[in-house]
Order: sequence, then structure tokens, then C-alpha cells
Amino acid sequence: MSTIQETDTLAVTQVLGAPKESAWRNFISQFFRNKAAVVGAIIIAFYVFIAIFAPLLAPYDPYEIQLENKLQSPSIEHWMGTDDKGRDILSRILYGSRLSMGVGFAAVAFGAFFGILFGLIAGYYGKWVDSLIMRCMDVLLAFPGILLALAIISALGPGMINVTIAVGAFSVPLFARIVRGSTLEVKKLEYVDAIRSLGAKDSTIIFRHILPNILSPIIVQGTLRIATAILSAAGLSFLGLGAQPPSSEWGTMLSGGRDFLFSAPYIAIFPGMAIAILVLGFNIFGDGLRDALDPRMKN
Repeated sequence: MSTIQETDTLAVTQVLGAPKESAWRNFISQFFRNKAAVVGAIIIAFYVFIAIFAPLLAPYDPYEIQLENKLQSPSIEHWMGTDDKGRDILSRILYGSRLSMGVGFAAVAFGAFFGILFGLIAGYYGKWVDSLIMRCMDVLLAFPGILLALAIISALGPGMINVTIAVGAFSVPLFARIVRGSTLEVKKLEYVDAIRSLGAKDSTIIFRHILPNILSPIIVQGTLRIATAILSAAGLSFLGLGAQPPSSEWGTMLSGGRDFLFSAPYIAIFPGMAIAILVLGFNIFGDGLRDALDPRMKN
């Protein structure tokens, strides 16, 4: 009896073994064939670099007020000019990358954590558990994302932490639906039945054997949602519900520059360009990941 059990265990282990090296080579090759995705990866890497090394790259203190230098046009001393309080716009954008990208990553991590958890439970157990969880997700999906975020911010109050929670909240149902659908497919496979017959616990099956096999759509969705989260956080800050002055968050900088669109348009143009380029980078990078991870997209 023990010999049979050991044989079954070995068979299951072989089925669940690490992906072959050739599979990784195929993924990398497929990804690098998409030139736009490579450009997106370079853009993201560049923004991560400036966010990490902002204190070393910034030529001035982003919060130092120098009224004698206010509203200066771009020049050799101030490459992107100065705002209405004499603060260097380039320095503020460099520091603001930390806030904007931090909110984007944190909000998606928040939404992914709860979305993956709810999706796994709903897809694995099914029946009334599935119905209860997914009806709650449907209620969240019934509200436009930005309106749901506004409602949460109104209840919690303005601030970056509350913005992160608000933006992450409307990502939860999207992750839950994707994970639920993938779980429904994977749990029907033979290796799951083999593991269950060996006496594995539900938690072991869910988190050690189902979740690793449905990571591809989660990674793609997470990458694309970061772009949406950055835009949403910037929009909330623009409305005065997110980061508060004198923060260098890009949405707050846009809000401060709207009063000078005709006299000093660069105050709003440069933060807007920073947001647009970063969002574009995440979108085309996510498309490249989708093409590389989805076997149906391969030649």
C-alpha cells in the first residue's frame, strides 16, 4: 500500500514539476518579438530608476519655496521651469514618481490580494459560496470605478492611504472574476483529482497547486491595472481628494497648474506628460505579456 502511495505521489510531483527551461526561453523570445512591449518595459524601468534615485537626480529641493524664482520658463538652470512658488518642476516630478507609482502598485496589490482570495474560494467551492461572493462582486461592478472611489474617499477622507484603498477597491471584482473563471477550469484537471485522492487539504490544493497554474492572467491583469490605478489616483488628487499640497504627486501638480494654463502652461504640461508616458508604458508592456503568456497568441 505504501509503495502504491509513493508511486502516486511521485507521479503527481512529476506532473506539477517546475516549467521546462524551453518554456521560459519561448516566453522570453515571444516577448522580445513584440517591439512595443520592449519599449514599454524600458519606460517602466526608467521610471522605477528615477523613483529610486530621485534624491540623487533631483537638482533642487522639491518643497523649497523661492518666490523670487516663481513662474520661470524652462531654462538651463530649471529644465522644466518653476511653479508659482518658485519650486523646481523637474525635481517635483522626480519625487512625485515615488508617490504616483507607489499608489499604483499598492492599490493593485490591495485589489489583487482580496480579488485572488475571493476568486479562488468562489471557484473552488462553488455552490452557494460562489453565488454569495460573486453577487457581492457584481454589486461593486455596478458602480463606475471612479464613482466608487469617490464614495470611499468621501467616507474615509482625503489622503494617499485612503486613495490607495479606494482605487484598490474597484480592482477587487475584476481580479475575482478572472481568478474564479481560471479556477473553475483548473480544478477539473486530473492532477487536482490525484492530489485530492492523496488526502491533501483544500488550502494546499488551492494555494500550492491551483494558484501557481493561473498566474498568467493575473500578472497580465495586474500590469494593466497599474496604469488605471495611476490615472485614477492622479484624477482624485486633481480633484483635491488625494495627495494634499505641498505634495509633489503628479495629480496635485496638475491641479496647481490649471490656473496658469495660458501664462505658464509648462506647470501642467510636464506632469501630464509624465503620467501619459508611464501609463502608455504599462499598457503596451501588459499587451506584450498577454501575447507572450497566452499560447493562443503565439505563432
